[in-house]
Amino acid sequence: MKLKSVFVILAIAILTQSCRLGANRPRALPATLEAVSVSTETQSAPSAVPTIRVEIPTATATIISSTPTPEVSVTISAVKGNIYIRRGPDMAYNPISVLYKDTSAQVVARDILSRWAQVIIPDSDKMGWIYVKSEFAKVEGDFNSMPGFTPTDWPVPGYLLNCTHHDMYVMPGEIIIPASFGDPANEIWLNPGFYTVQDISIDSYPKVQDVEMREGMNIEIHVDGTGEGRKCP
Repeated sequence: MKLKSVFVILAIAILTQSCRLGANRPRALPATLEAVSVSTETQSAPSAVPTIRVEIPTATATIISSTPTPEVSVTISAVKGNIYIRRGPDMAYNPISVLYKDTSAQVVARDILSRWAQVIIPDSDKMGWIYVKSEFAKVEGDFNSMPGFTPTDWPVPGYLLNCTHHDMYVMPGEIIIPASFGDPANEIWLNPGFYTVQDISIDSYPKVQDVEMREGMNIEIHVDGTGEGRKCP
C-alpha cells in the first residue's frame, strides 16, 4: 500500500514539473508570415568624373580698318592749250572729246606699249586717251603705278588721195603727195584731224583744200592751184 502511494506521488510530481516547463516555452510563430517589401533606395557612391582637357583653337582675328585705303590718285591737266581726248592710245584714233585748258581728268590706266593715259572724260562716264608727253599735258601723281592696259580695237586708216597733176603739200605733218600722173599710188595715210592742202607746183603755194580726216575716210583732191579739176583714175 505504501509502495502504491509512492508511485502516485511521483506521478503527480512529474506531471507538475511538465506543466511548468510548458508554461516557460515561447509562443509559437504563426505558420504563415506576411512578407513586407521595404523599398530601400540603394545609393551608389558617386564615381569620380575624369577631367577632360579640351584644346580650343584660338581664332585669328582679322582686323578691318574702318578707314579704306585710299587709291593712288593720278590726274592729267591741260596746260598751254586744249588737248584732244581720243578713243584709243594713238593719234590714229578719232578724237571723241577735248580736255580744255586749265582743266583736269582722272587717270585710270596706262597703255603698256606707249605713253598714253586712259582717263575719265570730264562730266561723263566715258573713257578716252590722252598722250602724256604732249607739251600741253601735265601729269600729277605716279603715272607708272597705274594698271597697264592694251587695247585690241585697232584704228581704221584714213587716206588722202591726190587726183591732180600737181604736187601737193599737207600741213601739219609736212607731207608731200606727188601728182597723179607721176605716181598712181599717190595717197597717204592721215591720222584723224584737220589739215590744209597747198599746191607746191605753183610758186605762191596756194591753198587748194581744207581737210577734216576721220578714221576710215577716203578723201580726194580734185582741183589744183590753177583751178583745174581732175577726176581720180
